[in-house]
Amino acid sequence: MIKVTPVILCGGSGTRLWPLSRAGFPKQFLSLTGNESLFQQAAQRLVGIGADDIQVSKPLIVTGEEHRFLASEQLREVGIELDAALLEPVGRNTAPALTLAALAAQEGGEDPVLVVTPADQTVANTPAFTLAMQQAIREAVSGSIVILGITPDRPETGYGYIQARGESSAGVETVQRFVEKPNADTAQHYLDEGGYYWNAGMFVLKASVWLNALTAFRPDIAIATSSAWDGKTQDNNFARPCKAEFTSIPSESIDYAVMERCPGSDFPIKMVPLDAGWSDLGAWDAVWSVLPKDDLGNAHLGDVLTTDSRNTLVHASSRLVSLVGVEHLIVIETPDAVLVADKNRSQDVKHIVAQLQTSKREEHTLHRKVHRPWGWYDSIDEGGRFKVKRIQVKPGASLSLQKHHHRAEHWIVVKGTAEITNGEKVLLLTENQSTYIPLGEVHRLSNPGTIPLEIIEVQSGSYLGEDDIVRFEDHYGRTKP
Repeated sequence: MIKVTPVILCGGSGTRLWPLSRAGFPKQFLSLTGNESLFQQAAQRLVGIGADDIQVSKPLIVTGEEHRFLASEQLREVGIELDAALLEPVGRNTAPALTLAALAAQEGGEDPVLVVTPADQTVANTPAFTLAMQQAIREAVSGSIVILGITPDRPETGYGYIQARGESSAGVETVQRFVEKPNADTAQHYLDEGGYYWNAGMFVLKASVWLNALTAFRPDIAIATSSAWDGKTQDNNFARPCKAEFTSIPSESIDYAVMERCPGSDFPIKMVPLDAGWSDLGAWDAVWSVLPKDDLGNAHLGDVLTTDSRNTLVHASSRLVSLVGVEHLIVIETPDAVLVADKNRSQDVKHIVAQLQTSKREEHTLHRKVHRPWGWYDSIDEGGRFKVKRIQVKPGASLSLQKHHHRAEHWIVVKGTAEITNGEKVLLLTENQSTYIPLGEVHRLSNPGTIPLEIIEVQSGSYLGEDDIVRFEDHYGRTKP
């Protein structure tokens, strides 16, 4: 029996899919092509690759500290139990991320085959994906590094390519070389000549093979990552490598650190072609290409009305969006930001994000509606010395025991039952009941019921930023030592 550990690399911010994708809620957690997020789709694909000779364990995910609850909650929603979330204190690209996963996979004394995929891709044909992965797993168990190559259907300049020739066994080819993103003429040449595939960043290899190859090619990354892992702390399913050690790791991709060095080396590298309707949804034009369209080429999500418009993408989150007599437009509407772009210039959205980041605008990082491990809050109005939020708390969940230095709060229950700690008092409030939290008072909001609790919170004070919180107790490990 071949033992397999799925590894989902869940980093990245998806800046070209702004304003839907933001640093605090990046594209892998968005539902862009169906009811499930890209991350949920990736997890479901991987747990389904088992066979009579392939045993699939719980997945490992590598993500950032700020996304740990979002990732674990999305897995819970689709009924997938997590092995561990490996939490990077800072981003160091994919080579250190995979190294953390390989070290974690070996901790039980085993050496499983790792099936490594990004969290932000879509695959239209899941059965074809499963067959290709099973083929790659059976090849990797003997010690080969196996990469999945996407069969190209156009001269694409946005992807790196793999050149592979000569079958070593049925459907498995030997990688000759990796090539960088080509210009248009070179991409057309690759398509005409054949034997070239898009590099999708999906790898299948034993944990020991990755660690040995990394040690051979980039011992600096191997040593530094191992040192950070040795100094890790564990909190239930969350594993945190030592921050000081991890920060010193050189930032490098899997491809540059190892894969591109393997052809002709002591580490055999093979490729399994994948023709399964794959897309990395790197920009809004790619999202348009995979969505269902009407007879005029329009792909619309949400409340949208159009007349005499063609080849448009509209994503309406919170209000009616109308188009009249336009072509090749992208319109992405969210409660606090709207993007309008030429579909052929969708890659350039990243320049808007760079401006937001430079000017330190909150729209770069957070949506108006912000998800938390206990539920969410939506900032529905704000003015001089006041802010109004709609807050939902999941059944059985609780916010931290906290206080604020600069604001007081009024809470009005609109749905469910609230248990409120307000100084020395503990109150139970139901619909249409309210309470007042004075400035500086220690307080907590909990939901003791079986349905979601919703309240309206009105803040008033001299400073209303989210960093004006002093936590004393917290179920989610957010108190500072």
